[in-house]
Amino acid sequence: MQKLELLAPSGNLERLKIACLYGADAIYIGGQDYSLRANALNFSLDDIKEACDFAHSINKKVYVTVNIVFHNKDLNGLSDYLKHLDDCGVDAIIVSDVVVMNLWKKLNLKMELHISTQASSLNHEVVKFYKDFGATRVVLAREASAKDIKRIKDETGVELECFVHGAMCTSVSGRCVLSNYATNRDSNRGGCAQVCRFVFNPDNSEHIFSMTPKDLNMVSNIKRMIEIGVNSFKVEGRMRSVYYIATVIYVYRHLIDMIVNDSINDAYTNYYLDILNRCANRDSTAQFFDRLPGKEEQYFLGRDEISNKDFLGIVDSYDEDTNMVVMEQRNYFKPGDIVEFFGPGLDAVTFTIPDELYNEKDELIDVANHPKMIVKFKCNIKLSQYDMMRVKMFDISDYI
Repeated sequence: MQKLELLAPSGNLERLKIACLYGADAIYIGGQDYSLRANALNFSLDDIKEACDFAHSINKKVYVTVNIVFHNKDLNGLSDYLKHLDDCGVDAIIVSDVVVMNLWKKLNLKMELHISTQASSLNHEVVKFYKDFGATRVVLAREASAKDIKRIKDETGVELECFVHGAMCTSVSGRCVLSNYATNRDSNRGGCAQVCRFVFNPDNSEHIFSMTPKDLNMVSNIKRMIEIGVNSFKVEGRMRSVYYIATVIYVYRHLIDMIVNDSINDAYTNYYLDILNRCANRDSTAQFFDRLPGKEEQYFLGRDEISNKDFLGIVDSYDEDTNMVVMEQRNYFKPGDIVEFFGPGLDAVTFTIPDELYNEKDELIDVANHPKMIVKFKCNIKLSQYDMMRVKMFDISDYI
């Protein structure tokens, strides 16, 4: 079987480490220049070097996005920036503009060239062109159907990367000008204001509408994607929380491994779907994979996003001698609450919060109710740093 890669987003070093530990094979990040997520924290060159060193120490890869639409003033310093990325040990750059492709070739850089989804690749001839130019991978347009993907793979044999989860743009492959028009922020140079998510009510009636698409969710289609030749399964979300990244990567890691080992079934598929639907705050769909979606399949017809408070805390340390766990609180919990822990080496396991909770001064407390407060309690489950605690949601036994 072809080598499969789970590719995770990261907006900072903490999220990068979480994504790696929870099962990603590679991470894509943005630098402080030339990235389409200018509002994310993003990475300095020193951060990129640290990210590469950490990832490579555990046999993971780091890709950097350099995929804005370049204007004349953006070209200053571009060559030096690409050289610095190469020196940092970046494994590949993700690009869409020919100017970056030409510089990559001219400078004879060691890092690979990946073609961004912003290039809107939807046919085998353009993918052949990029392959002949030297690109080792093409990130297909998000509008690519299963039929498109298979034809491109059969005709080119090039590595294909496809999005499997996360937010979608209302415009073709993200080439949107709504933000430019409404807010004077250039979405194709990293400044998207997400105007498509605004609520519009042009006639002051009850008929409000939004242009935002539903999120992408390909859990039910991963097996078929493997069969038609997708190499890399990409999760969107460089501005998402550590909990979102951990949960989504955890699910897709288990799902891909079970498919490869031929142990997946409908019970686990439905279980993972429910976990992801609970983790997200928006409806999701397979978008263009099977067919051209209609309005009700693709778009929100209202604003039914919900605030998720399932994430309760992240483990800082665990003492096996005393069974004492030290964690950073993220949402309210109290003695008697039924929760579950999960982590990189820990399948979801149920736990009841004990009667005795302590703060960082070892003072007894009644409730953990201050954001990011340090909480200590005894737990008979062997935990590790970066394991997470969430509201008890689902039990696989209920699906079998």
